[in-house]
Amino acid sequence: MMPATVAVDAMGGDAAPGVVVEGAVGAVQAGQGSLRVVLVGPEALVRDHLALHETGGLPIEVADAPEVIGMGESPTAAVKGKPRSSIHVGLALHKAGAADAFVSAGNTGAVMAAAFFLLGRAPGVARPTLVGFYPSTKGTTLVVDVGSNVDCRPEHLVQFARMGAIYAERVMHRAEPAVALMNIGEEPGKGNEQAKEAYELLRAAAGIRFVGNIEGRDLMHGHADVVVMDGFVGNIVLKLGESVATALPDMLAGAMDRLNLPESERATVRRVFHEAARGFDYEEFGGAPLLGVSGSVVIGHGGSSARAIERMIRAGADLARERVADAIGAAMGPAAGVGA
Repeated sequence: MMPATVAVDAMGGDAAPGVVVEGAVGAVQAGQGSLRVVLVGPEALVRDHLALHETGGLPIEVADAPEVIGMGESPTAAVKGKPRSSIHVGLALHKAGAADAFVSAGNTGAVMAAAFFLLGRAPGVARPTLVGFYPSTKGTTLVVDVGSNVDCRPEHLVQFARMGAIYAERVMHRAEPAVALMNIGEEPGKGNEQAKEAYELLRAAAGIRFVGNIEGRDLMHGHADVVVMDGFVGNIVLKLGESVATALPDMLAGAMDRLNLPESERATVRRVFHEAARGFDYEEFGGAPLLGVSGSVVIGHGGSSARAIERMIRAGADLARERVADAIGAAMGPAAGVGA
């Protein structure tokens, strides 16, 4: 198997470039020859951080990108005004075939805007979409969209479902993945006009194993492999899940105080909770794949640690190896009439 080459935005994230370089080194070491990395950023700065690690013999290169798009900058203005940014240069390497994927924990809006501009949409795709991962009693559920499209038409939700199902099948290895629509009730005819029309379109869609509506309380019970919703709802659902890992420890501590548990029992409770809550930790997955562009792009959390960067790089390599973008283009081509 040829090693996958991933272009990494060395300046993306709150703690860049230090944690990005550390994560990239870890990813290449763990890959044991299956992975190459191109770190993209101001060359002298990136090489200074690389010098802090033992990288002898590792397939890590540096591509110079003297401009940096900050986390708080306007995505549109930054994309237009900083053509030599680490985001632009990394995506250009991917488009030219010098990298199989591009990953960044930087400004989400800027990465998306630059990806649309430089890579373009896959054939037939009206709206590229960001996907997230939610833990369930049966494993992991793919949630789509998680914030990139807050206003959607019903036909867009059908495209999200198709793209999510392709990812679930190819990367998560779910045969004939079950797809559900997030709604306020399970019965057909529930919800607003968007949900009602999307239900009918999904039910009639060829190649999608649609299992109907699910409610919010069903999400963590693994009723479907892919759950579809607009980005407004999806972002709320995603952030609610992230809060579980941060709020419940405080709640547990208060409960243990009230019960006067000895330290030995508290330690056991904390270990059990930590294991159960791993699925709510975004670092377990590293980032959100951007589906529907003509390429392999993963966008990470701005607060990513080196561990999260490492996983994000591996996720980008998986996206490229499984040729998800090609599969989406082949599946969506006939739907080219769906407007933006």
